[in-house]
Amino acid sequence: MIDTQALRAEQLQRASDVIRMDDFIVDSPAFIAGCDVGFEQDGAVTRAAIAILRYPSLELVEYQIARVATTMPYIPGFLSFREYPALLAAWQQLQQKPDLIFVDGHGISHPRRLGVASHFGLLVDIPTIGVAKKRLCGTFEPLGDAVGAQEPLLDKGEQLGWVWRSKARCNPLFIATGHRVSADSALAWVKRCMAGYRLPEPTRWADAIASRRPAFQRWLAAHPEMSQ
Repeated sequence: MIDTQALRAEQLQRASDVIRMDDFIVDSPAFIAGCDVGFEQDGAVTRAAIAILRYPSLELVEYQIARVATTMPYIPGFLSFREYPALLAAWQQLQQKPDLIFVDGHGISHPRRLGVASHFGLLVDIPTIGVAKKRLCGTFEPLGDAVGAQEPLLDKGEQLGWVWRSKARCNPLFIATGHRVSADSALAWVKRCMAGYRLPEPTRWADAIASRRPAFQRWLAAHPEMSQ
């Protein structure tokens, strides 16, 4: 039996430790990571993929995939506890640690202000940004159709992040502080890492690696020494 009361208390405690302002070790990161988490074997296995991109070229230079036994069932609002063990396993395999992390998921844009980007960011203590595809909580004004349209994501009078249309005819992204990055800087860094797709390059590559998409297959063909 999962003690959700204890998990809720841990979330609130960890959320209070999140640094919501810019706290960068370097002004311009040399390497940016993208993280993606999924589940295999009907949820029995948690799979995390981390892509390391050189900045500002945004070229993929390293990737790691970790698969671990899932230790917690899906409980709405507590997904980060289910996902972070695989992320930590992939993190420990990295040869090149990044200066900034993009996580496919929520940062403080969470009912208790602790999405997976914030949870993982705290655990590794690296500046982290949450880049989510769906709203978890909060409200925003109707978003314009034009690329670049943006509105603040608000909840109980607090700005949790930004809703930003990254590509025409695509649903917007929900961009928020994970840890040690302000909301405005989070949005600015996501914008710097775009290359014409809906997702920024770090999380787009993490997704491509996790799902072995054609772009990753082509990259592997050009870098056979990197095959795992």
